[in-house]
Amino acid sequence: MDKFGGGARMKILMIEDNKSVSEMMGMFFKKEQWDASFAYDGNEAVEMFKQSPDDWDMITLDLNLPGKDGMEVSSEIREISKTVPIIMLTARDSESDQVLGLEMGADDYVTKPFSPITLIARIKALHRRAQMGVANENETQTGKNHFDVETHNFKLSSSTREAYLDGKLIPDLTPKEFDLLKTLAQKPRQVFSREQLLQLVWNYEFYGDERTVDAHIKKLRQKIEKVGPQIIQTVWGVGYKFDDSKARD
Repeated sequence: MDKFGGGARMKILMIEDNKSVSEMMGMFFKKEQWDASFAYDGNEAVEMFKQSPDDWDMITLDLNLPGKDGMEVSSEIREISKTVPIIMLTARDSESDQVLGLEMGADDYVTKPFSPITLIARIKALHRRAQMGVANENETQTGKNHFDVETHNFKLSSSTREAYLDGKLIPDLTPKEFDLLKTLAQKPRQVFSREQLLQLVWNYEFYGDERTVDAHIKKLRQKIEKVGPQIIQTVWGVGYKFDDSKARD
């Protein structure tokens, strides 16, 4: 199991009903020296994950599955783990399906048919971001929390992966939502384009696909609004910015 201490093998759960695709990717995973397990329907996948949720370093999840579809599986996995990285694989071209998948907890998606090399690259990029999050969580604490961002209304700590608005914890932030909020909050009122956020938060190009940013912003805003006024603002035609000047204690 790779919990990012260096030298251990990444452990992947691939949830895919097409055994030919699983066999093909199994060869690529083996070449990368990753340990892969496979589930072929939604019910089997959820049960496998429930048995040992802390064992998995990465999940690839097909959208079209027998038993339970990928949306249901993603939602149930997220109820168990807020942090395990999920890449959704979908043959659907519908924008609404892809955005819904991200809203249900996936961190990224790859559209079928895909190049195995592309999927491997996406896995590596998402894995790097997860490594950074775990490294921050494992930093030595010195009595009080260190806040990377601290204003009169807002506080954010990378070491605890927590953010507070008006003294209230913003609940259930996924790794990507936290990274997105941190990126914006570190430069208050600076406007970031979607392309900039894709590069800074996801650490690679999405080839012009900006729906990933919009879907994560939507979920992040919903969580912020549970505790206080909206601090992520849309700059029409440009992108997004962090502005907590309207927040009040």
